[in-house]
Amino acid sequence: MSDSFALDPVDLHILRLLQNDARTTYRELAAEVGVAASTCLDRVARLRRGGVILGDRLRLDPAKLGRGLQALLLVQVRPHRRELIGPFVERIRSLPESRALFHLTGPDDYLVQVAVADAADLQRLVLDEFTSRREVARVDTRLIFQQWECGPLLPPAAN
Repeated sequence: MSDSFALDPVDLHILRLLQNDARTTYRELAAEVGVAASTCLDRVARLRRGGVILGDRLRLDPAKLGRGLQALLLVQVRPHRRELIGPFVERIRSLPESRALFHLTGPDDYLVQVAVADAADLQRLVLDEFTSRREVARVDTRLIFQQWECGPLLPPAAN
């Protein structure tokens, strides 16, 4: 069963524009895609109701907030059991340093993106919040030198 949502070219154009600048007004969107402002408002509301648009996010610069070092932590949890996973995930999500958390297949169970002040802060985080947990068997750390945004996210092209 597919979770896809029926999108026409106007919807796709609206999504592309909003992903580039979510602060674009309905009047500006409507003018760009060639529909009335009320039609544009209705389409965006339908995309929200349908779960295509999940929300609006504010992006912040971690360095400007005193968290200039970012890293990816590959975490192996043993034993990998449901009763341990829930509390582990909630604890990691609650950490102010955590930026994103992914549950993976393969030798590593989780990938956690973190933002910290410096190398000493990263070491503290790994030792105090990860390896000190009984269920964490291993943490492999990768520093992030640079990050790029990609997108916009659109459905696959029809063949």
